[in-house]
Amino acid sequence: MLNDRLLVELDADASERRSSAGIVIPATAVVGKRLAWARVRAVGQHVRQVEVGDRVLFDPEDRAEVELDGQTFLLLREKDVHAVAAPRPGGQGTGLYL
Repeated sequence: MLNDRLLVELDADASERRSSAGIVIPATAVVGKRLAWARVRAVGQHVRQVEVGDRVLFDPEDRAEVELDGQTFLLLREKDVHAVAAPRPGGQGTGLYL
């Protein structure tokens, strides 16, 4: 990865979801702006706040897809990440960094 780029893998539960009443909502359903979670697989040398293995929250409309070895990944810039959920040593705080 180069510069401030992140290679992320979309979480499996991002495809479809259930409402509180148990109704399945497909990924193609149009709803308000909804952010998505993904797991970081690689980072560029200028990325400062995200590490490999962290979960990041981002806008799925601002993405570029790439296929490697038959698996689909997304390319993001670090500035496009809204939050990082990262387990840090010491167990301090919630683990969610905005």
